[in-house]
Amino acid sequence: MRATIALAGLLTAIVAAAAPPPGAPRPTRAEAAAFLRAAEDEIGALWIARERANWVRATFITEDTEALAARAEEAVMEASARLAREAVRFAPADLAPADRRKLDLLRLTVTLPPPPTAPRRAELAAIATRMENAYSKGKHCPPRLKGKCLTLDDISRRMAKSRKPDELLELWRGWHAIAPPLRADYRRYVELANEGARGLGFKDVGDQWRSRYDMKPAEFEALADRLLKQLQPLYQQLHCHVRAKLRDRYGAAAVPEKGPIPAHLLGNMWAQEWTNVYGLVTPRPAAKSLDLNRLLKARKTDARGMVKYAEGFFVSLGLTPLPKSFWDRSMLTRPRDREVVCHASAWAVDYDADIRIKMCIEPTGEDFTTIHHELGHNYYQFAYRRQPMLFRDSANDGFHEALGDTIALSVTPGYLARVGLLKPAQATEMERAELNDLMQRALEKIAFLPFGYLVDRWRWGVFSGRTPPSGYNAAWWRLRRDLQGVSEPVPRSEADFDPGAKYHVPSNVPYARYFLASFLQFQFHRALCKTAGHEGPLNRCSIYGSKAAGAKLQAMMEMGQSRPWPEALRALTGEDRLDAGAMLEYFKPLHDWLAEQNRGRTCGW
Repeated sequence: MRATIALAGLLTAIVAAAAPPPGAPRPTRAEAAAFLRAAEDEIGALWIARERANWVRATFITEDTEALAARAEEAVMEASARLAREAVRFAPADLAPADRRKLDLLRLTVTLPPPPTAPRRAELAAIATRMENAYSKGKHCPPRLKGKCLTLDDISRRMAKSRKPDELLELWRGWHAIAPPLRADYRRYVELANEGARGLGFKDVGDQWRSRYDMKPAEFEALADRLLKQLQPLYQQLHCHVRAKLRDRYGAAAVPEKGPIPAHLLGNMWAQEWTNVYGLVTPRPAAKSLDLNRLLKARKTDARGMVKYAEGFFVSLGLTPLPKSFWDRSMLTRPRDREVVCHASAWAVDYDADIRIKMCIEPTGEDFTTIHHELGHNYYQFAYRRQPMLFRDSANDGFHEALGDTIALSVTPGYLARVGLLKPAQATEMERAELNDLMQRALEKIAFLPFGYLVDRWRWGVFSGRTPPSGYNAAWWRLRRDLQGVSEPVPRSEADFDPGAKYHVPSNVPYARYFLASFLQFQFHRALCKTAGHEGPLNRCSIYGSKAAGAKLQAMMEMGQSRPWPEALRALTGEDRLDAGAMLEYFKPLHDWLAEQNRGRTCGW
C-alpha cells in the first residue's frame, strides 16, 4: 500500500545518508535482529523505570521525587539517542518487515535529537530544561494588583469570564511578555537539535517529526493541507458568526466587520478554542440545557462511581472489566497530605497490565466526559500490551488522543438515559436542543483545527531555515492571520517572541498529533456507529452496548504500532485515507444553521 511504499522511500533516504564507507561489510539480518532484541530489552526497562519514577513524582511532589524522575528521564534520553544513532548503522541490512519497522521506530522516537558530541548534548539539555522551567515559572504582575502576580491558570480563569476588552488585552499582553527572554535560547536550541537530526539521517528536526507518519514528509504536509481545506467552509461559517456576535458585544472599534478577529477577545490565551464565548453565540438561549453537574451531585456520585460509569461503558462493548490493580493503585481524588499533579492522565506503568488513572475527580459533567476519555487510553494500552515493546503504542501519535475523544463523543443524552442519569423524556428534550450542544463542540473542536496545524507548520519553517530568526514573530502572525483568521491585538515586532508563549514550543512537544486526532475521532465514531447499527443524525449516536463495535475497536487497538497507521484505520473503519467527511457530517445541522445566520454578512478574512 501507499504508506509502505512511502516508508520504503524514507528508509532509502536514511540508508543513503548513513551508508558505510566503500568496502565496509553490510550488516547481516541476524546482526540487526540481535541489535533490536537488545535495544528493546534495554529501552523497555528504562521506559518502565521512568514511568514508575514519574508516577511517584506526579502523586507525591517533593524535591527528591522530582530529582529521581529527572534522573530516570535522563537515562531514557541518553539510551534513546545512543540507540537511534546505532540503528542508522543497520539500515542497509536486509531485514524482516517487522524488524525494519522496529529499526525505523527506534530512530523516530527521539523527539529532541541530541548532537553527537557530549558538550553540545549537554548544552542542548540545559537549554531545553531552562526554557521549560522559565515557561512554567512565568507570571504576570500587573501594577493594579499592587505586587500580586498571576499564574497562567489565574489569567486563563479571568480571560474565560471577562467581557472587558481592556482587561482582556492587559492579560494577553502580560502573559506574552514572558516569552521574549526565551528567544535567544530557542534560536540555539534549533541549531543544536538540527545537528542531532542530521546525525540520524534527516534534513532537520521538522523533517524527522513529519517522517513518523508512514509517509514522506512532503506527503504528510499535503495530507494536513487537504484536511484543513476540507474543513475551511465550516470553519469560515463559524468564524463569521462568532466575529459578528463579538462585534455586537464589543463594538465596531474593537472587532472589524471584515478581517481577522483580535486574538484576546476569544476567551482563550491563544484563541485555540472558543468555548468561553459560548454565551455570546448560543443558538437557542431559551432551550433547556443538560445540567450533568446537578444530576451527578443529586445522586451523590463519588470519584469511584464516576469511574464505574466509564468502566461500564467499555464492559458494555464486550471488553474486560478493569483489573483489581487499577482500583488499588490509581489516584482518583486529591490527597490531603501531599502535593500532586491533578491533571488527568492515563498510565500503563509497566507497559503491561498495570494500568492506572491519575486524576482529581469531581462530580461534574466535564470530569464525567474526561474519565470516559482517559479510560479510552487505558483500554488501548491494555489491548496492545502483548505486542513487542517497540510496538506498544498507538498506530500514530494521533490515534491515542482520537480514541479517547471517540468514546467521549458517545456521552450523549441517549447514553445518559440508558445508564439512569436521565429519564427518557429528559433525553428527548435535550436532543431537541442539539444545536446548542453542537455549537459548544464546534467552538472546541472546529475552532481548534487551524491552530492545531499552524503550531508545527511554524516550527517546520523554523527548523528548515525557511523562517530565519529575524522573522520568527512575523511568520507566526502571518500563519495565524492566513490560516486561523486571528490577528495580533496590538502591533508586534521581532522584539517579541509570541510562539514562545505557547507551552508546546519551549517544551519541545510536537503538536500535529492533536490536529490528526481531531479528524480521526469522527472517522472512528462514524464507523463504530455504523457497526452498532445506529440510524439517524451522527451527533446523536452512542455505541454504548454494541458488542460488534467493541470487537472492531478491540481488533484495532491490539495492533498497537505494529503496522502503518492506514492499516489500523482500515481495520476499524474500512478506510485507509484520513478524511474530514465524518466531521462534516457530524456538524451538518450546525453548518446549515450558521449559513442561514450569516446571510448578508461578508465572511472570510
